[in-house]
Amino acid sequence: MLGHSHALSGLAAGAATLPWAPVTGSAGQAAWIAAAGGFAMLPDLDQRGSTISRMWGPLTDAPAGAVGLIARGHRAGTHDAVLAPVAFGLLAYAASWYLWSSLLVLALAIGLALRALHFVIPGRAENTVIGNVILSWGGAWWLLSHIPSPVWLPYAVALGVLVHIVGDALTCGGVPFPLLWILHGGRLAFFPLRTGATLEKAVLAPAFLLATIVFIYLNTAAGPAVEPLVTGLLALG
Repeated sequence: MLGHSHALSGLAAGAATLPWAPVTGSAGQAAWIAAAGGFAMLPDLDQRGSTISRMWGPLTDAPAGAVGLIARGHRAGTHDAVLAPVAFGLLAYAASWYLWSSLLVLALAIGLALRALHFVIPGRAENTVIGNVILSWGGAWWLLSHIPSPVWLPYAVALGVLVHIVGDALTCGGVPFPLLWILHGGRLAFFPLRTGATLEKAVLAPAFLLATIVFIYLNTAAGPAVEPLVTGLLALG
């Protein structure tokens, strides 16, 4: 799937799971949704030189090379539906112990989401290294200053990673068999969707965006806030 499809599906999953998410308040809910959307891009940080790996220049490109080496290439270990959520989740769990590392992880999620969703954001600031760093780290700092310690980060990571893997499992390239690929190879592909095909661009991506809006309306304070407006518009119709 394309990057923005992964990010949109992650945002939708984050908004849909808010009733069970271990977060409170509007800032906590926003952080959860943003983290799920950004982390839905995380498995693709397995290829040095990719668009996502260049997000913060050498700060993301060099780690992407290490991730790709450990994961045995693109769409391998980071796309294992068992290993990837556990491994990334454990890293996020360790990061959640300290403010600076929590800030780094949440900024990474926001930066990935901004980079993937640049097509709906006015301007190009989020596509530049400096602009993305300022926006993502600033956003992460603001969110962390308004929420308790983000002990929920591992769950947001696991959710986003799983959403990404499910999305790629719908494409022709598929994903590796969980655990078994290490010894015997083989891939899982549940639907012959070509990445970037009309079905993805014209149907799936808009559906993910609509689902995000609907679940935010249903699961956050945004619903009651705009309900009078919605009711008035429906009455006019």
